[in-house]
Amino acid sequence: MSKTSKVALVTGGIGGIGTEICKQLDHQGREVVACHLQQEESIAVDWQQEQKQLGHTIGLAAVDVTSFESCASMAKDVESRFGPVSILINCAGITRDATLRKMDQAQWTSVLNTNLDSVFNITRQVIDGMVDSGFGRIVNISSVNGQKGQFGQTNYSAAKAGMHGFTKALAQEVARKGVTVNTVSPGYVATEMVSSIAEDILDQIIATIPVGRLGKPEEIGRAVAYLCEDESGFITGSNISINGGLHMY
Repeated sequence: MSKTSKVALVTGGIGGIGTEICKQLDHQGREVVACHLQQEESIAVDWQQEQKQLGHTIGLAAVDVTSFESCASMAKDVESRFGPVSILINCAGITRDATLRKMDQAQWTSVLNTNLDSVFNITRQVIDGMVDSGFGRIVNISSVNGQKGQFGQTNYSAAKAGMHGFTKALAQEVARKGVTVNTVSPGYVATEMVSSIAEDILDQIIATIPVGRLGKPEEIGRAVAYLCEDESGFITGSNISINGGLHMY
């Protein structure tokens, strides 16, 4: 498929789920740009080459998603190199798990800054361009734990729940401008991070999932790509839960 003029920016783009999102958007014919931390430059370049060998042409952009100024600078750089951003996937995220009684302020702040403040920091840079052009697709990657909560994750669950409120409010603001805003909430997915969990613990987790397995990163990627299609303009303010039946409501 030939590239279209629509640029897709993916924060956390070189991570496990981010990689599959980038691949699926590339299959869709988008001009994909994956964000990464400045200190991950060499890792990102190696990742880019791996994707190229697989047939995917994906650009790179360094950014600190917790910094509004860094996000503004990155957005200008991406527009100058690739064009205005029409599709945004907010996928950057970290965990710093601890029960609230043992959680320090740094653990709380770092997770809220990376997982939730980043959504404002990045989206604010591109929303005007989407509205002005009459087209935009924004997908925020939340989590099943933002819906049901999780022991030891008051920080992460709060941040991911906050994404839902952000999504629904912004969706109302830009609905008449051709811009859609949605969330995708994965459950336990077989990324490198999840697969590194001790086997006995992982078996216990899988036993709680009705379909009896972990999710596949490409299953998340395909759902995100669907929401980003030109023809998906009637879906906004919505959430797609992809958790194997772990949490239903």
